[in-house]
Amino acid sequence: MAGRKQFDMETALDAAMIQFWRAGYADTSVGDLSRVTGLNRSSIYSSLGDKDTLFLRCLDIYAARYGEKYDAALSCAASQPVAAVRAFFDVTLERIADPGLPDGCLIAQSAMAVPVLSPGVAAHAKQALGFQRRRLRAALEAGGLTDRDAETFALHAAAVNQSLAVMSRAGAGPAQLRAIVGVTVDALSQAVRA
Repeated sequence: MAGRKQFDMETALDAAMIQFWRAGYADTSVGDLSRVTGLNRSSIYSSLGDKDTLFLRCLDIYAARYGEKYDAALSCAASQPVAAVRAFFDVTLERIADPGLPDGCLIAQSAMAVPVLSPGVAAHAKQALGFQRRRLRAALEAGGLTDRDAETFALHAAAVNQSLAVMSRAGAGPAQLRAIVGVTVDALSQAVRA
């Protein structure tokens, strides 16, 4: 239609996701979202939804994008659980090292913001965080750990993974982050051998 401005939905959603990731939910205004997407406020609301709806969409995109990578990393867990967990952490470390992306993790940042999120958005952020623990637990159980050990290591590895995001935002360098991962992988290696 002549005169009607077209936009690419995927590009707009990615721009919104990066804005939420960089500034956080509370510090991102609809004006910020308008600026990064190139859409005016009414177009944001009609095409992408209100701020909560848009944030949920961005969380889902982020979780799916990195969830696929985590699943691929953990795919060898049945035969090589330690290598799988190391590969899992490598996904995070590669994301953190990518200069084209904000520091940290959108899910970790969202979990820390739960007190200021609406109940529906807070529940969604907690659910996204829980997926990571369940993904790790399933992989560790496939690797032969007992239910109890798989749950303990999955909880620990998920916490370490989220702390990598927080530490990177606070300025920790790649060597420090790899050292943190090394402690966890070494502990898992000991448990697998026991």
